[in-house]
Amino acid sequence: MSGEDSTEATRSLHETILTDLETRILSGDWPPGHRVPSELELAETYGCSRMTVNKVMTQLAQAGLVLRRRRAGSVVLPQRSQNAVLEIHDVKEEVLAVGGWYRHEILGRRRRTMEPVEDLEPVPVPGVAVLDVTCLHTNDGAPFCLEQRLIFLDAVPEARDEAFRDKAPGVWLLAHVPWSEAENEIGAVAADPGTAARLGLSEGEPLLTMTRRTWKNGEPVTVARFSYPGRMHRLKARFTPSQS
Repeated sequence: MSGEDSTEATRSLHETILTDLETRILSGDWPPGHRVPSELELAETYGCSRMTVNKVMTQLAQAGLVLRRRRAGSVVLPQRSQNAVLEIHDVKEEVLAVGGWYRHEILGRRRRTMEPVEDLEPVPVPGVAVLDVTCLHTNDGAPFCLEQRLIFLDAVPEARDEAFRDKAPGVWLLAHVPWSEAENEIGAVAADPGTAARLGLSEGEPLLTMTRRTWKNGEPVTVARFSYPGRMHRLKARFTPSQS
């Protein structure tokens, strides 16, 4: 078999495995919480290399179909009807979903007042007290996402002295503050010098950004911008027509 034929065969087998596993998950044959066979078991079943299976599992994790955990194996995730872009997600789960080891580090934290013009909106009346937090999320020790967040202290006074050592700011907020409305905005920008340095990039490299705003009964709770290295991230969501 020529090198080209071998490549085509590998690609065809990859698509076969991917289609088989997707079908089992989306049909409900493998319900949420079901343990997916190990990479070794799947490689033996399909007569292929573990590398081929690993690539398939990575795709399934990126599509939100399975959750990969080191040593514990992969399990099927609940399938949701809404587009994942609209969810209040946890960066830690993003890292775990691709099989990485997660940690977060608070790079900056200070109380201040809002300026008349802020890069992050919505902008309440200038002078409103906020907690300004910068958090770096890592995957296997490498920068994964930079979070820049403002927490409005009138809405969340208990955040005033919170250090966010055990939980990243977003996770802490979800556990402590109810919200009634949220908005996500996706964008693409060139990395400024400060952001580039924190993410280990060159100035001007493309970033994928998600800016999230949440309110509680009309009162702003928090606004956060998540910056991801563009070459390493993409947004993907699979959905079906809603049934009336």
